[in-house]
Amino acid sequence: MTIHPIVVYGEPVLHRKAEKVEAFDAELAELIEDMFETLAASNGVGLAAPQIGVGKQIFVYEADDEVAGVRRRGVFVNPILVASKIPQGRPSIEDESEGCLSVPALDFPLKRANKVTVNGVDGTGASVSLTVEGWFARIMQHEFDHLQGTLYVDRLDAKWSKKWKRAQREFGYNEPGLSWLPGTDEDPFGH
Repeated sequence: MTIHPIVVYGEPVLHRKAEKVEAFDAELAELIEDMFETLAASNGVGLAAPQIGVGKQIFVYEADDEVAGVRRRGVFVNPILVASKIPQGRPSIEDESEGCLSVPALDFPLKRANKVTVNGVDGTGASVSLTVEGWFARIMQHEFDHLQGTLYVDRLDAKWSKKWKRAQREFGYNEPGLSWLPGTDEDPFGH
């Protein structure tokens, strides 16, 4: 297993729709294991293949689902996501802030749907489905967005988008070639 560098906003693979996975083979199984290892080293809760430079429709997750009272760990390949309506109003800084391993050291508030269902397959091609609420639903939407070429900062409202653009210029997060290596480089989120 290998820990992969996580690419940063501006890397082209992050900004285009990922390709559907066609081959469920040893190479895919190894990639998924590498993604879990990279996720663990990053102290994150989810990781999409484009974040390690692989433009395929795969994401892994491992986090506590506080609504269900369980810890969830899994993978979705070629997922489809159905979400409840996103609530109206301004996002809460305290309850709705989001971060991203591909936007290191920053977080911004964003409104998300409270409930989602994700359907897809696992690394062997077997069907998997998950319906979740609350913070875990946010994780699913965030990772699914990566497969569509969308990062959470692309969805910010006008106020927070303006703050993001300032931070983006300050950190240089618009140029290809930036990455960080979990477990080796300093953790940009201070974990």
